[in-house]
Amino acid sequence: LILSAAIIDDVIGIVVLTFVTSLAGGSEGAENGGVGKVLINILLFFVVTVIVGILVYKLFKFLDNRYPHRRRIPILSLAFALVLSFCAEALFGIADITGAYAAGIILSSLKDSSYIERKMDISSYMIFGPIFFVNIGLKTDFSDMTADLLLFSVLFVLVALLTKIVGCGLTAKLCKNNTRDALKIGVGMMTRGEVALIVASKGLSAGLMDQKYFASVILLIICSSVATPIIMKLLYKGEKAEEEKPAAKPEKVKA
Repeated sequence: LILSAAIIDDVIGIVVLTFVTSLAGGSEGAENGGVGKVLINILLFFVVTVIVGILVYKLFKFLDNRYPHRRRIPILSLAFALVLSFCAEALFGIADITGAYAAGIILSSLKDSSYIERKMDISSYMIFGPIFFVNIGLKTDFSDMTADLLLFSVLFVLVALLTKIVGCGLTAKLCKNNTRDALKIGVGMMTRGEVALIVASKGLSAGLMDQKYFASVILLIICSSVATPIIMKLLYKGEKAEEEKPAAKPEKVKA
């Protein structure tokens, strides 16, 4: 349930990011098109993505059947994701992460999707992940951290964590989950990860956020990533031991 909710949360975040970054594309663009133009661009992107996705999926399905477990499939998949990301931002003016996400959805139904995922993980851990986090680190500046900004950061982290626990926990409670499970869902949802980093980085690049507040976002991501597994372990304390009890051995039947 937490995993499904987290995926939906990320999708909503990507859609909101697409909308906000499109509006922040410049005052001239906002005056000429406004919200209507942004919505039309988003709609056009998804229409084009569906059409292109069907054709690309058929092509990849043919290649997948002809060259199963070959490295050319992950290489072409990466190229497709990069091209779709570029087209999303350059042609439609929406967040490039939206194109990458759409590429993943298109390729997820292939028989070799797990093979592609494994190869992508290697590239991510060795190349793209380190470059991404170095880029985030270069944008983070703690030199302007004053007492007021530190107080704001602490309150920002507390509010961000508590609103996730309360909002998701109460919703889980309304959906007939018991109190303990609702609390687990709320705590499990409070962590922020790579999508939050991407959203913050995009907001900074688009001029939607002051540089000094970027450090507060980084602190939130660090605190939520560290605190969530610790609190979840405490909430599951006692349940794991019951699940790991060895099954009773069947009695031997004498012949």
